[in-house]
Amino acid sequence: MMVSWNAKANVKSIARALVLCVAALAVPALAQDPDLAGLARSSGTPDIPGLKMVWLAPWGDVSKSHPWANIIVHQTEGPAGSARGGAQEQSRNPTRRGVMVWVETDGTVYWAVAENLVPTHGDGGNRNDNKYIDNTGTYHQVIGSNSIGVEFAGNYPDVTRGPTDAQIAAWRILVRVLRARYNIPLDRVYAHNWIDFKDARYCEGCALATMARQWGE
Repeated sequence: MMVSWNAKANVKSIARALVLCVAALAVPALAQDPDLAGLARSSGTPDIPGLKMVWLAPWGDVSKSHPWANIIVHQTEGPAGSARGGAQEQSRNPTRRGVMVWVETDGTVYWAVAENLVPTHGDGGNRNDNKYIDNTGTYHQVIGSNSIGVEFAGNYPDVTRGPTDAQIAAWRILVRVLRARYNIPLDRVYAHNWIDFKDARYCEGCALATMARQWGE
C-alpha cells in the first residue's frame, strides 16, 4: 500500500507530540516520587534528580533548622549570570539583604545560606489591598523572618521579562523539595508582589508562584 507524504508527516508530528508529552510528564512524576521526598529531608549536599545544585552551604539536621513557614518568590533586576554573584555575596554575609536560594537563568540553583540563619528580605508583609490574594492572613504575618526567599535572576534590562524555561523546570522540582523539607503547605507559596507593595511596572514573582499553586501537590 502506498502511503502519502502528508500521512507520513502526520505520523511524525504525532510521534513528536507524544515524545514532548512524555517529557513534560516526567518532571512532576519525579517530583511526586517518595524517594525525592525522603531525599528532601536528608543532610549534606545531596544530588537531587533534575536539579543542578551548587551548595555554598550544606543542609544540616532539618529538625534544627529555622522554623520556615512560607516561601516567597523574588525576581532580581540582574542580567544572566547575576545569581551566582548574588549567592556568593550572600554566602559571605548570610544575614545581608537577599535570600537563601538563588536560581540562575540556566536553571542552576545556588543554596547560599545555612538553613538555621535568616537573610534579610521582604518588606514586612505590608500589602493589605487584596489586589492579588486575600491579605488577611499575610498582612504583617508573611515576612522575611518566617519565609524562605527564592530569587530568580534575569529580568534585566526588561523587568517584565518572565523566567526562562530552564528556571521554570528547576522551580517545578525545587518548590516541591522546599515544601517537603520544611512541611510548607501549597497555599503558603507567595509571590513577593502578593504580600508587599512592589514595583508597579511588573508583578514580581507572580507567574512562578501561580505556577507552583497550579502544579499542585
